[in-house]
Formats: sequence, C-alpha cells, structure tokens
Amino acid sequence: MEDLLRPIYQERASQSNTQGILMIEKKNPISPNTDKFDVILFMIVREQEVPLFVKHYELQDKKAALYIATIEQLHEWITIGTNRRVIDWIINGKVLFDRNEYIHLLRGKLLDFPLEDRKLKIGIEFSKLIRRYLEGKDFFDSKHYLDAYNHIVHSLHHLARLAVIDHGFHPELTVWSQVKKIEPEIYKLYEELIAGEEPIDKRLELLFLASEFLIYSRTKTGAKHLLEAMVEKEDAWSYHELLHHPELSKYSVDLSVLVGYLVEKGYIEVEQVETKGKGVYHRKYKVVG
Repeated sequence: MEDLLRPIYQERASQSNTQGILMIEKKNPISPNTDKFDVILFMIVREQEVPLFVKHYELQDKKAALYIATIEQLHEWITIGTNRRVIDWIINGKVLFDRNEYIHLLRGKLLDFPLEDRKLKIGIEFSKLIRRYLEGKDFFDSKHYLDAYNHIVHSLHHLARLAVIDHGFHPELTVWSQVKKIEPEIYKLYEELIAGEEPIDKRLELLFLASEFLIYSRTKTGAKHLLEAMVEKEDAWSYHELLHHPELSKYSVDLSVLVGYLVEKGYIEVEQVETKGKGVYHRKYKVVG
C-alpha cells in the first residue's frame, strides 16, 4: 500500500512547509477511524490557504483519503477534542516522513500529557458538562424526558472524558472501556441510565441527583484552569475580557455557563460597576479570596 501511495505524498514531503506525513490503515471492515477508507494519509503542514484540505483517491481496488492539516488546526483538534481520531492517528500511524522529529516530539507530548495541557482540556470538558447537565435538568423539570435523556447521556460522556483526562490519559473513541477501569462509579451511572428497568423518569431523577454530586465534587479540578487565568490580575474581569483571553477563548459559548455556575457555587464573586444609566450596573467577575 505504501508503494501505491508514494506518488501522492513524495512531492509534498520535499516541500519545506511539510512537517510530517503519517499512514493509517483500516483495522476492521467498518473502521470509523478511517471513515471506511482502506487507508488515510495524514499530512501536517505549517500553513496553507485553508486549515484542512481533503482529497479522495482510488488505487487498484483500494480507497484512500489524503488529509492535509495545518499545525494550528491540529492543535485545535487536540485541545478542544473536536476530532479525537487524530490522536490515534498520531500515536499509532506509520510515520512516512518526519521533518526535524516533529511527529516524534508530538507523540512524546501526547503520551506524556503535560499537566498544563490537561488543565485546559479538563476545563473545556467541565464547561460542556455543566451546560449539558443544566439544559437536561431544565428538560426534566418540564417533563420532556426524552430530551432530558439525550442531554444526560451527553453530560455523562463529558464527565467520563473529564475523569480519563484527570487520570493523565487522552479519551479514546472507546471512552467507556477506559472509564470502566478508571472510574467504575461513573460507568455504573451510565449503565443504569441505558440498561435500567425502571421508568425513564425515575432513572433520570436518580441520575440527575447522582450527577449533581459528582459534578460538584469535581468543581475544584474542573475550574482550576479558568480560576488560575483569572488571578493573573488583581482587578475584576468583564465578561468580554474573559471571552477574549488567549487561553479562555477556547471555551467558546460554554464559558458563560461555567462562570455563572462558579458564581453560584461561591468560587467567583460579582462586582457591580456603575454605568451612565441609573440603576444599571456592569457585572465584573473576580475569584473569591
């Protein structure tokens, strides 16, 4: 297969813009890891006109896909978790080209999973967890049980990924097999939700109660990244400042709900700043203590 693919990647390997090229072969007939293609060529470049360029090929009786991603796009996928397959590609793919050990060093960083990287990923997962939980609770209180079920499943997935990251591992596509070994308590909650015999409203009621406790018990860990960023300055922050902070911008729309949750739980306090309008105040935020 590598010989067939060589004409596709050889020219690009000679370009100084190219940092590394990996080959990922299909492991089983369905193989969502390669989008049902027989092989993926994954190329990392410093820059290009678009963050991701994809091209599909047929060679003999095989299907191949070429993915060319910028370093910036790759780091976004790894940090935010929007393309979890890419971690498997980097760690387990066959290296066809590696400029200045770029892939070797990247693999090492992913396997070591430094504390600073973990704190950011935990913060992002925690903010998503809070949003899904609160939206699900709202649906449950309104007796929209199927919508509540959908949201609590997603919130448990975020809780599971958070637990895996907290133990120093990257969440895999098969995250529940990881969680079963690492955090059996969370796995049992998930199992009870999907396989329990009680009516859906009773299962959801128990799950929301248990989830609330688990979320609260992880608040200090989940909020660590945000709170450490906020103590960088003594003054209170406007929400606009938080949203456009280089590190916190990665939380995107979930930052607001996380800040609100931390205000409610007493980790962040609100300062009111007068505006020109009578009785109207700006809300600013500061870490308690």
